[in-house]
Amino acid sequence: MLSLEGLDAGYGGAQVLFSMAFEVMPGEVVTLMGRNGMGKTTTIRALFGLLRPMAGRVRVKGQDLTAAPPHRIAQAGLGYVPEGRQIFPRLTVEENLVATARAAAAPRGDWTLERVYATFPRLRERRANLGAQLSGGEQQMLAIGRALMTNPELLVLDEATEGLAPVLRAEIWAAMAGLRATGLAILVVDKNLEALLRLADRHVVIAGGRVAWSGTTAELTADRTRATRHLEV
Repeated sequence: MLSLEGLDAGYGGAQVLFSMAFEVMPGEVVTLMGRNGMGKTTTIRALFGLLRPMAGRVRVKGQDLTAAPPHRIAQAGLGYVPEGRQIFPRLTVEENLVATARAAAAPRGDWTLERVYATFPRLRERRANLGAQLSGGEQQMLAIGRALMTNPELLVLDEATEGLAPVLRAEIWAAMAGLRATGLAILVVDKNLEALLRLADRHVVIAGGRVAWSGTTAELTADRTRATRHLEV
């Protein structure tokens, strides 16, 4: 579904990513983990054409989309839930959801308003409220719902539960488990290791802009000290 091959990227003269490489297979859940400032968000920005790589390749379903504009990445089947949510504050919940909606390219079943509302009942209750009137957790649900309305084949979430109350984090993790059950591929950036272990198939740990460790959930559980030393402050 997605392949990053030897990706170098940075800002100005400062290089942040060094030969970044990993894959996400169809229907697979992969995590991207690491301490703050290690290159996770830079990786996502380069993936979505928001930052031009210095070297390397981004392939989506085998197609080279390196430095393609963001709308081409979306058309290829990737949905993006950015860090900080970035919903439209002066649009209603429903307007946010329909603003970027598109029909599904795959026969898995379209994401419609009703399906999003069934996944996040809070959004149904708040459908007429402006984005700015929502709590942080509700805004995160809206950001996920908006990405789902593009009917992606791979959903990418950057800091999926950052800053949320425990009860709202639990709702987000439950929703992601439900998305996984539909066969949707997911790439998720988050710091909640225990939740990620329950959700994901494979894990990529970044340190200093490089892949420091990668492996399956079983491998991470068996070699937890080696894998998680790059996550501790």
